[in-house]
Order: sequence, then C-alpha cells, then structure tokens
Amino acid sequence: MNDATRDCRERVSVDPPALQHIIDTLREDGYRVIGPVLGNGAIVYDDVQSTDQLPAGHTDRQMPGSYRLLPDASGAWFGYAASPSSWKRFCYPPVTTLWRATRQGSGFELVAETEDAPPLALLGVRACDIVALQIHDRVLLQGPHADPVYRRHRERAFVVAVQCGEPGGTCFCASMGTGPRADGGFDLALTEIVDPDRHYFVVEVGTDRGRAVLGRVSTRPASAAEMDAADAVVANAAGRMGRTVATEGLPARLAVNVEHPRWDRVGERCLTCGNCTMVCPTCFCTTIDDHTDLSGAHASRVRTWDSCFNLDFSYIHGGSVRPSPYARYRQWLTHKFSTWVDQFGTFGCVGCGRCITWCPVGIDVTEEVRVLAGDLSADLPAAD
Repeated sequence: MNDATRDCRERVSVDPPALQHIIDTLREDGYRVIGPVLGNGAIVYDDVQSTDQLPAGHTDRQMPGSYRLLPDASGAWFGYAASPSSWKRFCYPPVTTLWRATRQGSGFELVAETEDAPPLALLGVRACDIVALQIHDRVLLQGPHADPVYRRHRERAFVVAVQCGEPGGTCFCASMGTGPRADGGFDLALTEIVDPDRHYFVVEVGTDRGRAVLGRVSTRPASAAEMDAADAVVANAAGRMGRTVATEGLPARLAVNVEHPRWDRVGERCLTCGNCTMVCPTCFCTTIDDHTDLSGAHASRVRTWDSCFNLDFSYIHGGSVRPSPYARYRQWLTHKFSTWVDQFGTFGCVGCGRCITWCPVGIDVTEEVRVLAGDLSADLPAAD
C-alpha cells in the first residue's frame, strides 16, 4: 500500500484493554455483543461481556472432515480460522415463528410474531463472512419482498471485523476474491499484531457509527510501522490459504458439464446429511411448518432452515425431483459456483471452507470443482 492510499484511511492503534472498552461501550448503547468463545470443543460465536471470554491460548486445525482445537502459545485473541457456525444464525435464525393465531368465536385472531430483541454487535467478523452477509443482503433485502426478520436483525447490526491473520487448511477466500482483507461492510475493523514484546491492534474506521464508538475509547494515531505491520498480517494470510479455486470461466464450465461421471463418484460418498448447507454462511433455504394444539384453539406458522440435500426438499406430487445423492450434490455445487451468478451476479461461495471441514466424509468442494471444470476447453467465456 502506498503512503497516499494509507494516509486517506482513518486508522488508529490501541492496546488490548481498549477492546474491553469497545465491548463495554457497545453494551452501554444497548447492543448484545456476540463474539468468539470456547464451547463444545470448538471456537464458536456466543454472548461476550469480557475479553477474558475470547479464545486466547487456543487455535484450530481444519482439514477435510476434521476440526481440532489446539493450544496456541502466541497469545493472540483471534488466532483461529472459521468458526463451525457462521454469523448467519444471528441475522437469519434457524427457527423463526412467523405468526400465531388464536380462535376467537367462529374465526381466528392472527398476530404477526415480532421479537423485541436488542440490536446485535458482531465482534470478530472475517472478510469472507462480511461478504456472506452482503450476499444475504442482496438475496433477502434487495428483492421485491424483503425478509422482515432478516431486515430487523441486519439493519441494526454493528459489525466489528477482524482482518484475517490465520487462514485454515480448508480456506480459499483469496481465490473467491472475498478475503482475507475486509475492505468494507464494517463499522470498525481490527488487525491484531502479536510481536515478541508487544500485543496491540490497528483499528480502521468504516462508518460514522464506528467513529462515534471509537471516539469514546482511548486511542493513538497508528504509526507507519504499525500500519505496515497490519498490512503484513493480511498479506501473509493471503499467501497461506489451504485451498484454491480457479474461478475464471467457472460458471460456463460447470454448466456444460452436468453429466460428468464425477457426479456419480461424489454421489457415492455423499451422505446427504446437509452439514455443508447448515454451516454455509450463504445458504438460505427454509421450510414452513404449521402447528396446532390438540384443542384447535391455537396455531402457529414456523420457518426453519432446510437443505437441498434433504430428499423432501424437492418433493412435488409423485416424488422428489432429485431422488439421488449425486443429483442433490450437483444441485448444490452448481448453484454455488454457476447458477448463483445468473441469479444474483456473484458466486454463492465465499471460500470460508466450512463445508469441507464439516463434511463427515471429507468431500472437498475445491477438488470437485477442479475435476468437474478442469478438463474442458480453456476458451469458454468467463462469467460477466
């Protein structure tokens, strides 16, 4: 980064205690602060009141079908890769009651369900997950019928990004152009620097709201050396991605290769468990269930996450449209890397690697894409 570009960006330096002040400030302003904590043998996202809850002294090792929580002597608070669950669950909850109805005489009183919940402050959001939230914005907010539940959570959310310094063995955000640096979509962005004799953060301001919060915290202007160190953290992460995907022309390559024999091979391995869609930060498929009590006096309509890997997801009168595992895996992969571009103008994958880590049989989507799209002519047109 040249000096002119760096000078136009508002960045300050803070010591670790300042992060507690940021958390306290956000909580004073009524936010529910969600961040990384230890839970169930993993680094997960949950309520945070203190920096003591952050996973200092821990990191993770992720490979296909494998997640291990490991000790970390570096002292970093954010020295880990993607969490098993994404931020999707907080803005687009797994279970949502849409409305309730109560019998009133010969009719019903219908009441839309509204949640009187505090706004969310998301602490520790990586670049790939910021892009995932922006993809959900496009899908769930920018169409003719915005999702009211998502809008209520998302529009009030305060985003504290953490520039990625520790990619996992299954990460490929650099290939997808979604990381490891977050260039926008945040109120504040932290870069953690852990030197042998010093631990500090360089903080970048993304919005006026972020500037107002930071103004209530003790800061100092970031020096040129500190900014260089912050830039080096991200540059180093970009060079240590565990996986890659060649995206040029990929939608067209997949579109003409839907009968490739590889689909049968991956279908033989796939358990259709839906793990990949549950951990994916961009999958948004749901199902609707209606419930009544035994008296018939009360009813409700509930929306829950669903998966295109479920046999009944594509059920129509007479049977499922995609009865085989290979057909369901093909639907999922081609949607993420081909037809999503037609629908929304971007890929539906942000390269976080969660689907690879949490596949019980270790199916590697980057390997499948490489095989399925790699044996065609290189002169196919690239996606617009």
